[in-house]
Amino acid sequence: MADDLGRRATRHAVVIGGSLAGLLAARVLAEHAEKVTVVERDRLPEGPEARPGVPQGRHLHVLIAGGQRALDELLPGFMDELTALGAPKVGVPEDMVQWQNGVWYRRTPATAHFYTGPRPQLEWLVRQRVLADPRIELVEGVETVGLTGDSSRVRGVRLRERGAGADKEPRTLAADLVVDASGRSTKAADWLAGIGAEAPHEETLDTGLAYGTRFYRSPDADPDATDALGYYIVPNPGQVYGGVALPLGDGRHLVTLSGLRGDEPPTEEGAFEDYAKRLPHPVLSDWLARAEPVSPVYGFRKTANIRRRYDRPGRRPAGFLATGDALCAFNPIYGQGMAVAALSAVALRRALADPRRTPTTRTVQRALLDASRQAWDISAGADKKMPGATGDAARPGPMDKVLGWYLSRVQARAAGDPVVGTPFRAALTLTAPLSSLFAPAVARAVLFGPPAETPSGPPLRRDA
Repeated sequence: MADDLGRRATRHAVVIGGSLAGLLAARVLAEHAEKVTVVERDRLPEGPEARPGVPQGRHLHVLIAGGQRALDELLPGFMDELTALGAPKVGVPEDMVQWQNGVWYRRTPATAHFYTGPRPQLEWLVRQRVLADPRIELVEGVETVGLTGDSSRVRGVRLRERGAGADKEPRTLAADLVVDASGRSTKAADWLAGIGAEAPHEETLDTGLAYGTRFYRSPDADPDATDALGYYIVPNPGQVYGGVALPLGDGRHLVTLSGLRGDEPPTEEGAFEDYAKRLPHPVLSDWLARAEPVSPVYGFRKTANIRRRYDRPGRRPAGFLATGDALCAFNPIYGQGMAVAALSAVALRRALADPRRTPTTRTVQRALLDASRQAWDISAGADKKMPGATGDAARPGPMDKVLGWYLSRVQARAAGDPVVGTPFRAALTLTAPLSSLFAPAVARAVLFGPPAETPSGPPLRRDA
């Protein structure tokens, strides 16, 4: 069989991992394959509930605009359905009290929106939509332990049942295409070695950032206090503590506090709220003092940026692709993961349907990497400036100094000047390229205009 991922070549596709990236990849592959099997380690819950295979599932997730557009393209009407489930829509900068780089953002009319409902809710809705397709089968409670085939082509996967009393002997599931969507802890390097192939080089960048999250019953409404929907204290190299509070849509807020290695947020009762006092302003700490905690504190430590370079030369087989966090995992603090999962599925669809060329493993894998490139540039670009950052991607590049100077001016003006703030938010939400920050009007404001006036304290009310 030629290295052809088109409709005629792919009779059966296997997707490893039933989270967002895997489900959305399956949705696309069903347009080309006779059958798609999604292999998932967990037994999936019936409803919108957290599960062990998503260790970050209890933490803050936002669906930024780039992900919203992609999900509506893949699953028409999806955003209307998510809204009907009660997922809050938060406009920025209008609905947020935000501190960044020493200044408060003006709460001017929103130019970007994100959704802040619970991650399990969104994943459950995607699962319902995707698995309604009769061409897609879900196999639960089974882990992938290897690949079949050789270094020239993958022929399937080796699976083993999980759980007490399960048959531990692996079985083989034949496939014309295997897609690894198993997450940042993928075992693909071992799987590839097992068939005589080479693992991709991993680029890493780790700030040691850790965070803790707790659910709170929102304080009683105080019309004289604020009309904001949430708070956001953004860390930077000179101020490494972060804090955010956002609504979940059911009377609760989710609060996340972050710090770097050696000074992580505690998970003990009471100590979490005390940690909030390290933030550069007490506005979030004061909010916590009025709110009612309704959960334990959940800690999370796996926040390194990891990119696996399948696009580089190596002895790797046809018929094997990686997507989602198995390809490119970001520091979750930037809120890009769900959007990139959806954008990657859109890239997969376009690559497979490209009328100009026959899709091959190499061309499709490059398209998937390109779909994650801007998010990587944002996340890694910011993290390499943080104190104590480690990893080969932490080394500054030849243009980093010049770009850093320009982007620092962008950020200084984004807080108060909509001419700069609007394209800045569009780039961060993956709806416009980073090159839009160099458009003539933006460049004039950045290079020649002074920073606009910003609030002297927390802007508790929207701009008049």
